[in-house]
Amino acid sequence: MEAAIPDGAPDPPRKGTRHENWGRLRRSLWQPPRPHGEQPSKRVVGPIELFYDLAVVVLVAQAARYLAGHLTWHGVGEFAVVFTLVWIAWANGTLHHELHGHDDARARSTFLLQILVLAAMGAFIPGAGGDRGAAFAIATAVLFAVLAVLWLLAARGDRPEYRRASGLYVTGTAACAAALVASAFLPAGPRLLAWGLIDVAYLAGFAAIALMEVPTGAFGVTDALIERFGLLIIIVLGETLTGVVSGLASQPVNGLTVSVGLVAVVIGFGAWWTYFDFAGHRHTRAERAATVQWMLSHLPLTAAVAAMGAAMASLVDHAHDGRTPVGTAWVLCAGAAVVLCTTMLVTASLQAWHRDRGVYRPLARACAAVAVACLVLGALRPAPLVLGLVLVLLLGIPWALAIARHITSEAESAEERGE
Repeated sequence: MEAAIPDGAPDPPRKGTRHENWGRLRRSLWQPPRPHGEQPSKRVVGPIELFYDLAVVVLVAQAARYLAGHLTWHGVGEFAVVFTLVWIAWANGTLHHELHGHDDARARSTFLLQILVLAAMGAFIPGAGGDRGAAFAIATAVLFAVLAVLWLLAARGDRPEYRRASGLYVTGTAACAAALVASAFLPAGPRLLAWGLIDVAYLAGFAAIALMEVPTGAFGVTDALIERFGLLIIIVLGETLTGVVSGLASQPVNGLTVSVGLVAVVIGFGAWWTYFDFAGHRHTRAERAATVQWMLSHLPLTAAVAAMGAAMASLVDHAHDGRTPVGTAWVLCAGAAVVLCTTMLVTASLQAWHRDRGVYRPLARACAAVAVACLVLGALRPAPLVLGLVLVLLLGIPWALAIARHITSEAESAEERGE
């Protein structure tokens, strides 16, 4: 006998139908893209994003390994255009998840799709400038086409103020994919030139859209983006250590070779302290120009770190030479100069650039002077051990200056407070 339900009592909860339950489950696992303008200011970087970053660094390692065996102007040019295509793809995927992604099955599926295409691209990088160039171009075009579709899906629910910027960005990404397919039919030399033009055009288009079309305040550098860009640099620095260890493992054991290898590790550590002591883990200003400057400055910075790793392997291989080989000296020293200068470009976009003028202005001048000294060192080409030791000392100059200026500023502040 059923119990009576008193008048006025709420209806008992009803179990949903199987269709309703499945709909709720599907919506929780496969949420629509987050609309433009709703970028979360606080977000924890997830494991799938870290996995994606590691997949990208596999491609960076492939490009650096190829450069290590081709330290010539042509080899540097090939490395630059291939690295830039990989970095643009990584930045695209990173920004898409930052602006539109959720921690759900949809995000995992889209990241997995990108990683699968990245794996194919990585297989073709060693011969991208030659017989595998067409395959690399097609694989990269597929990745850009996937990214264009992801941005298009995210733009479907845009408010009117975002539609023009979204349309231009989707069109530019799709055009890049089409241009990459067309480049597959070119000879090797013109194909590399075409990739370089695609790189420049895409970066210029990105900057123009971000500066002139994206509504003010719609996109900023969050803690999650700061972490992602910094993590990529750390992982690439880890690859430089891998290159040094591999070089030492392939050489006969002796004191000079080991010394050169350990000094090369310290050079990589110098690149680390240059970025993270002056620019890393710091917030940018709110202006759109500062956001674009911060983001694009990381491209040559990360490329320079990867190129330095390639040169370090060669430095170990030639540890007993009377003079460092031309290509090795120039790539290593010019890479250090680029790290110094681009780190200062990053710092110029930070809030601290204006707040701590007494530290950053002298530091920028010191980094520029040390960068010139690095280029002079590359031209002189002393023995590998000497070159490495001098480079470590040069990288230490801005750091020592920054510490001295910081101590002076602290002392002056204490005097003003009467302490």
